[in-house]
Amino acid sequence: MARADRPALTPAATGGPPSTESVRRAVEAVWRIESARIVGALARYTGDFELAEDVAQEAVAEALLTWSRDGVPANPVSWLLATARRRAIDSFRRRSALDERYAVLAGRLAEGEASSGVVAPRDRSDDLPWDPDRVDDDVLALMFVACHPVLSPEARVALTLRVVGGLSSEEIARAFLVPVPTVQARITRAKKTIAAAGVPFELPPSEERRERLGGVLSVLYVIFTEGSTATTGDRLLRPDLAYEAIRLARMLAALLSDEPEVYGLLALFELTAARFPARTGPDGEAVLLEDQDRRLWDRSAIRRGLAAIGRASAAGRGLGPYGLQAAIAACHASASSVPETDWERVVLLYEALGRVAPSPVVELNRAVAVAMADGPQQALSLVDELVASGRLSGSYLLPSVRGELLVRLGRTAEAQAELELAARLCRNVRERSVLLRKAAAPA
Repeated sequence: MARADRPALTPAATGGPPSTESVRRAVEAVWRIESARIVGALARYTGDFELAEDVAQEAVAEALLTWSRDGVPANPVSWLLATARRRAIDSFRRRSALDERYAVLAGRLAEGEASSGVVAPRDRSDDLPWDPDRVDDDVLALMFVACHPVLSPEARVALTLRVVGGLSSEEIARAFLVPVPTVQARITRAKKTIAAAGVPFELPPSEERRERLGGVLSVLYVIFTEGSTATTGDRLLRPDLAYEAIRLARMLAALLSDEPEVYGLLALFELTAARFPARTGPDGEAVLLEDQDRRLWDRSAIRRGLAAIGRASAAGRGLGPYGLQAAIAACHASASSVPETDWERVVLLYEALGRVAPSPVVELNRAVAVAMADGPQQALSLVDELVASGRLSGSYLLPSVRGELLVRLGRTAEAQAELELAARLCRNVRERSVLLRKAAAPA
């Protein structure tokens, strides 16, 4: 393609080509921030979700080569989208020369030649590479497609992080400690499943949107939870993964500002992440809540979290599961110490959470709150009921809580056995070391 046919490029500061490393950083930054809008716009134009994601990735690969030679474009998003569109056209040509679908796509490109690369784009809002009134819809549709119920939970997480979060397969694999081929296979199967099911790239009707919103929120919750307390490995936290979930939750809140549970989820993320600076020591070891230096807590994140709870409450529908968890996190964030925490309110909030979203983990957490509010004996009765039910069999959480309660009751031999069992079941190195340390203390 002749130089005059490309979008305008920014020359390097010295007049020569930029370094490969600086171009790589520029491409990564643009992709991480704008990938959802790019893929969303391409999916709407092509009507093919898998093709949109593929040609977007091809455009990124081409950018690494072209920008190193010619300089970073003045409008890198427009350049990526124009390049991806040309790749999409080539794909349609290969499928069938000049079929009706290609004619429709070509007609859309003709509406704005600046964004197709025929003429260098001018600095005008009507030359944006997508309809400004549709940007929010594109990103929101992308979230609902990536979290579609036809996909398995694992596939939803991988696809969301890939196409909405802009993470590479390597980053996703590293975050969840699975092989890269496993992530790639999940993403490939997810795209094929979406195509086979005929899932349209569009926002679902409002009534379906509300029904499927829970699936979108649950995907973000899984991503954040893994980031805030890693299931396995030698790190307690994976902050990059948690902060990516926060970024996506903020995006969702901006797009669905009338949905209180979106703000409830965002509040939970902000208030939980506020404690990250104090949750690990200099060597990465876990620091328990009662031992944390609360001066290290992120007060800005706490303010954002409390504001988000206010938005969730203002709807007047009552707090949902995520909002109630955020309210519990707010009790911790507002207290000067563990003893000064309003444990009676925490117990009430867990009781409310157990009514709207019952689970054995909620019951276990309520038992912990009861122990702080009313003493360990009553809490132990609740935990023993969970043991008898067998609903948390195989989880390290149950014996770890039971061991703590037995320590407080002076039943040290039983406590040691429970804590050692919890350590054997725990797959996170940092949490396991805490449990072993506790198990050795009562002996």
